[in-house]
Amino acid sequence: MVRGRSFQHCKACGAAVEYRVPAGDNAERAVCPACGTIHYENPLNVVGAIPVWQGRVLLCRRAIEPRRGYWTLPAGFLELGETLEQGAQRETLEEAGARIELQGLFSVLSVVRVGQVHLFYRAALLDVDFAPGEESLEVGLFAEDEIAWDDLAFRTVTQTLRWYFDDRRRAQFGVHTADIA
Repeated sequence: MVRGRSFQHCKACGAAVEYRVPAGDNAERAVCPACGTIHYENPLNVVGAIPVWQGRVLLCRRAIEPRRGYWTLPAGFLELGETLEQGAQRETLEEAGARIELQGLFSVLSVVRVGQVHLFYRAALLDVDFAPGEESLEVGLFAEDEIAWDDLAFRTVTQTLRWYFDDRRRAQFGVHTADIA
């Protein structure tokens, strides 16, 4: 398992940290030799939605790196002080100017390589009054056969969309999980 080494200095006292396995632990951590504070480096949560209007999914073409110019579902990092649901709604509004009603958690994907967990919710668009936000070049509604599958930005988005369309054909939605290598 790959562990990060993003801490150089203690957040509590500013001293240089050392990476070692603290007593009673089983993993290497950033430990402050001056004050004893242990700093944990944990995965980041990415939250998003699968906004749908009359059977078509709302996608955003990215205006930022990574994967600028590729299509994605509206999603981004969860902020401190917000729930998963609030984060999914905020990201959809920020990236696509779209208002949604969440319909339940749909997919949870662990992306160990980059230390992230991606969570997507099914969502109904409340109207078609949407527009690109600062992080999007354009936004649009797409039927399954209109999606440029080779131009999707991330494997988590591709997998989530495949599950979504499979579940829709069966008229039964579940919660899906996977590890993305």
